[in-house]
Amino acid sequence: MKSLYAPIEPFAVHKLAVGHGHHVCVEECGNPQGLPVLFLHGGPGAGCKLHHRGFFDPARYRAVLLDQRGAGRSTPHGGLQHNTTTHLLEDLEAVRKKLGIERWLLFGGSWGAALALLYAQKHPKRVLGLVLRGSFLARPSDLDWFLGAGAGRIYPEAWQRFLHSVPPEHRDAPIPHLYAQITGDDELAQRRAARAWMLWGGQVTLGEDFDPAPLDKHLSQEQLHKARIELHYAAHRYFLADNQILDNCPAIAHLPAVVIHGRKDLVCVAEAAFSLHQTLPESELRILPDAGHIAEGDSMIDALVDAADRMAERLQP
Repeated sequence: MKSLYAPIEPFAVHKLAVGHGHHVCVEECGNPQGLPVLFLHGGPGAGCKLHHRGFFDPARYRAVLLDQRGAGRSTPHGGLQHNTTTHLLEDLEAVRKKLGIERWLLFGGSWGAALALLYAQKHPKRVLGLVLRGSFLARPSDLDWFLGAGAGRIYPEAWQRFLHSVPPEHRDAPIPHLYAQITGDDELAQRRAARAWMLWGGQVTLGEDFDPAPLDKHLSQEQLHKARIELHYAAHRYFLADNQILDNCPAIAHLPAVVIHGRKDLVCVAEAAFSLHQTLPESELRILPDAGHIAEGDSMIDALVDAADRMAERLQP
């Protein structure tokens, strides 16, 4: 069973101005002459973490890790102005050109998988292949599942607590209310909205391993910014048309892809991975029986590292 590669430091870090006051943080790790791979984090708004470097063999890969607008080390922190899916896709292309990369492998999880698919559909000639984890397809049914129709039936107690965090008149559609609160001028209301959103999201993502106590005691600025961006995208239905990702998959049907999904994923259910696999004839589907949504756990780490290793062998023997 494979594990993460040993921790390394980046050989270059860039702060790229992408317009409207936004600067995105980009780091390059591994071999400067290696196979280019772009790591796309989830959230939206989660930012890159140190262990994300470890998915890629540093001898074979030139790994590019990007904090998307408003996330991680990109500034302004939590910024929502001029922060849409279109802007994020434009940023990826600006980074590719800045780094002088002709084509790259895309490696993304959850929202990062959605962004990888959207970029590949827009720029298929710039993509070598895809490694996708916990694929989020941003369909209305995906958001409806997360907001009660599915996950709420599995965690009814937590769902009830979430609903009771908003006034009764907003419980049929809680996101617009929480978005208005978190973007308003009342700091206490901002933090209440962020805490409610993160408590529900943490429960669905981590299941029985979720501990709400830290959020009850303290909400960091980083967590507040992440919740702002997540609610911003959710409130705008991710700035996408219904079923846009699956509808446009024929444009990338020729690309090699590995689709990895945890059977116990309650954020993005396995049906999403299966539906995606059916639209990508060159894809390989791996559903892991004991894994959930996040990129943790022995089987998930093994599958992701193995997929990256095999892509390196396939694309740059």
